[in-house]
Amino acid sequence: MGILIAVLILGLVIIVHELGHFLLAKANGIRVDEFSVGMGPRLLTTVKGETRYSLKAIPFGGSCMMGEDEEDYTEGSFNSKSVWARISVIAAGPIFNFILALIGALIVVSVMGSDPSTVTAVQEGSPAAEAGLQAGDRIVEYQGHHVSIGREINLKDALFGVPERYELVIERDGKKQKVTFDAVEIQQYLMGYSYYPDQEGAATIASITQSSPADQAGLEVGDEIVAINGTQIGSNKELSEYMEAHPWDGSEASVTYRRDGLEYDITLTPEMTTSYSSGFAYNLAREEMSPVQSLKYGCIEVRFWIGSVFDSLKLLVTGHLGINDMAGPVGIVQVVDDTYQETKSDGILITVMSMMNILILISANLGVVNLLPLPAFDGGRLVFLIIEAIRRKPINKNAEAMVHFVGMMLLMVLMVVILFNDVRRLF
Repeated sequence: MGILIAVLILGLVIIVHELGHFLLAKANGIRVDEFSVGMGPRLLTTVKGETRYSLKAIPFGGSCMMGEDEEDYTEGSFNSKSVWARISVIAAGPIFNFILALIGALIVVSVMGSDPSTVTAVQEGSPAAEAGLQAGDRIVEYQGHHVSIGREINLKDALFGVPERYELVIERDGKKQKVTFDAVEIQQYLMGYSYYPDQEGAATIASITQSSPADQAGLEVGDEIVAINGTQIGSNKELSEYMEAHPWDGSEASVTYRRDGLEYDITLTPEMTTSYSSGFAYNLAREEMSPVQSLKYGCIEVRFWIGSVFDSLKLLVTGHLGINDMAGPVGIVQVVDDTYQETKSDGILITVMSMMNILILISANLGVVNLLPLPAFDGGRLVFLIIEAIRRKPINKNAEAMVHFVGMMLLMVLMVVILFNDVRRLF
């Protein structure tokens, strides 16, 4: 079932993207040779007017063929239209993805609410308290970045690490003020995995620190801790209570975990780790929103997901993430299926909302990535069109087609490598 849902999500995102190109092409009087869903050989096809509509065998990808790279300037051809008409057609695909993401976000926020970035608690005597931070303050800037929801703060910490010095702008009683303070240094033994102590359900690993004891032992996100040193663990709450009573002290520990219905025993030795505590807690719980607030926070939701894509790209460019951290269609299907399996016991509403969040992420991701100024991407085509608009002279179509062809070949090589990594992770 999860695999079918993944195919439907990917199909919808791609159809909407290509539909953007198609509708703007038709609106500008551009001839569309073929509008297809999927890749590979045609399964079903029909011709209506000047356009062939096709459903193809491989349920990933799609196309809206308009003859962009052809030396065709006859009436109705892509290149016969003004440069601004062509820009609108190329830009429409990513824009439609952002629109789809916004629709999904509005649904999620209307049903589940959102998580305003409110300070929920401040540790007494901490630098945060001494700096004047109070429960109820709303964080509007975090380390120089505008924030509106708690997940934005959480994502920054997850991707770039917990800061040693905090620079916040908070809003209190309608007035903004800057708050700065140092984090509290903490040295403790850790295994390198995290979980959600306040979340109901099994003690499921939420994240793994690279090269940590947990990582080296082969633990993975989604594994369930069922016993530590012979003590049975049945939930996040029980794991939290156990850790409070038996904090790691550097000694070996026997851990039993469950994966795919099977249990495994491993021995871990915690490492002394230096970490930093903020001294305050912020809201990550979704709150009910009014219709007006739902519209506002729906837009914020899309901004959050788009921002997450840009943050990930920044880590790729700087080398903090590599090709092994990227996922293709197979990896996405796996994520969707895992999420479905984890949430189906929580009820249909939670499952549907979880799938909707994945839809928002994928649609926002496709919109951003397609606007990158790279050959074979919509952004690459926009670069050529903008250059044409500036110099008021078309660029040689053969040269442009060659650039896009080389870019497509490199993209195909990258996709093969990512596919290999996706398949390898399955075993």
